[in-house]
Amino acid sequence: MFLHSMDYREQGKTLLQIARSSIARTLQVDHFNTDAIDISANWLAEPGATFITLTQYGLLRGCIGSLQAHQALIDNVSSNAVSAALHDNRFSPVTINDFDSICLEVSLLSTLQPLTFTSEADALAQLRPGIDGVLMEYGVYRSTFLPQVWERLLQPCEFLGQLKLKAGLCPDFWDDAIRLRLYTVQKWRETDFIKEKCDG
Repeated sequence: MFLHSMDYREQGKTLLQIARSSIARTLQVDHFNTDAIDISANWLAEPGATFITLTQYGLLRGCIGSLQAHQALIDNVSSNAVSAALHDNRFSPVTINDFDSICLEVSLLSTLQPLTFTSEADALAQLRPGIDGVLMEYGVYRSTFLPQVWERLLQPCEFLGQLKLKAGLCPDFWDDAIRLRLYTVQKWRETDFIKEKCDG
């Protein structure tokens, strides 16, 4: 699912509000108004796959998501936001005291597309830095990087090597049974709207 409406930015703002309000309700944050969000739009009921990324003071604080659409977009954003805040095993759960200092990003994923290649070099040559998210699968090993990861892993060989490492494999491992699937994202960050408000 991708959004192509004239209200693209407003749709992103709504998704961010849904994500933050879901965390607020779960943490019982009294000062955040969760009733002011319009959730009646039809597009929110369409199937969607999202990742929710939390940062705090510029550092990653949680990231949980879905690679394939299996529920309504509104429910997917809500559940992934709570999971990113409370159930990312790499981080301690977000608390009420953290709530105002975390920043949210919503990534809406396209459909996964298999990448056809004849070798690792061929696969690397086809990757588009800054554009492609990659899902790697090899037997029981599986990992993914959102396109945003290209911001710190600039070279395809480094990107794929770290993706293998994330899955539990050696960065220089290769086997012809490795499967790669690509996707792109539409993304919105709360900081983008804060800047817009300051500029406006």
